[in-house]
Amino acid sequence: MALIPATILTGFLGSGKTTLLKRVLTEAHGQRIAVIENEFGEENIDNDILVADTEEQIIQMSNGCVCCTIREDLRSTLSLLAAKRRKGLLAFDRVVIETTGLADPGPVAQTFFMDDEVAESFLLDSIVTLVDAKHAQQQLDDRQEARRQVGFADQIFISKADLVSADELDALIHRLKHMNPRAPIETVHFGQVPLAKVLDLRGFNLNAKLDIDPDFLKADAHDHHDHSHCDHDHGHCAHDHDHDHGHGHGHARHHHHDDDVKSFVWRSERPFDPHRLEDFLGAVVQVWGPKLLRYKGVLHMQGTDRKVIFQGVHQLMGSDLGPVWKPHEKRESKMVFIGIDLPRDILTQGLEQSLA
Repeated sequence: MALIPATILTGFLGSGKTTLLKRVLTEAHGQRIAVIENEFGEENIDNDILVADTEEQIIQMSNGCVCCTIREDLRSTLSLLAAKRRKGLLAFDRVVIETTGLADPGPVAQTFFMDDEVAESFLLDSIVTLVDAKHAQQQLDDRQEARRQVGFADQIFISKADLVSADELDALIHRLKHMNPRAPIETVHFGQVPLAKVLDLRGFNLNAKLDIDPDFLKADAHDHHDHSHCDHDHGHCAHDHDHDHGHGHGHARHHHHDDDVKSFVWRSERPFDPHRLEDFLGAVVQVWGPKLLRYKGVLHMQGTDRKVIFQGVHQLMGSDLGPVWKPHEKRESKMVFIGIDLPRDILTQGLEQSLA
C-alpha cells in the first residue's frame, strides 16, 4: 500500500493557519484529507465547521475530509488513523498536521523518520509556514520558535500583506530569504492558496534539485568577501548578509536583524573525497545536530558519474545516488545549511578539507 503523504502546517499566532485549514476542510477539491489539530490552539476549527459535543475524537466532514483533535501524542494519533484506514473504517488520502502557533516543527518532522510504525504508513511531504506580515518583524525578534518555523519551511506564505507598506513587505521578504533561501515565499490573501501549492511539494524527497533563491546567490557574489574564510580558488560561500535589512523602517534604515537562524550556501567545482566528506558530515550532525534545522546538498563526488544527494533534519541525515551528470552540465557541489548559530568557519574549513 502506498505511503500516506503528510504536510506539517506551522505559523505564528494569528497568521491564518485556521483560515487556510477551513478552506482545505470545506472546499470541494475531491481529496480526502485528514487534519490533525493540536487542540490547544487559540482558535479551534471545531466551533465553526464541526459537529460539536462529540465524544469521538475523529470526525468525518461533509466533503470526505476527516478532522481529528490530538488528545494524546502525535505518534498514537497517526497510528490510530493508519489502523482505521487499513481496516476500511476511515477513508482519507493524506494528512495535514496543524501545529500550535508556538510549536517547534522539528520534533513533529522527526516523528516521521524516527518512529518505525509511523514511517511504515506515512511519508512526510513538506513543512509549510505561514507568516503574518503585520506582526512578523516583532515576532521574529521576540520568539525563537517563530524563527525556527521559518528555518524549517519548504514553502512560506505571507498573510496580511495588505496591512503593511510595500517597503515593509520587501524588508520582511529580504529577512526571510536570509533565514531560509530554499523555501519559495509567496503572499496570500485570506488563506486563498491553490492546494497544489500546499500539497505534494516533496520537500523531503531526495531529488536532485536544490532550489536556492537566485537573489540570495546574486547577493553573495558582490558581498564583501574579506571576512570570509573561504578559499575562493576551491570553494565559494555566501555570506550572512545582515547589513541593512530594515530598509522598510524609515529612520531605522540600518536596523540589523542579526537573527540566530541563518543560512549559508556553499559551492565548489572541485569534487569531494567521499570518505572524508562522510566523516566530516557525520561529525557535524553529531555535534551540531540540534542546531541544524534543515540542510541539503547535491554533490559532485569523486569516483562516480552520478550526483550524490543528501539532506537532513537535526541529527537525521539521508543520502542517495541521484541521476548521472549530463555531458555538458557543470559539475558543481551545492549545499545549503539552515540552522541556529552555526559555526560557519568550522563548517567551511571542514568542507574545504573534504575536497579531493
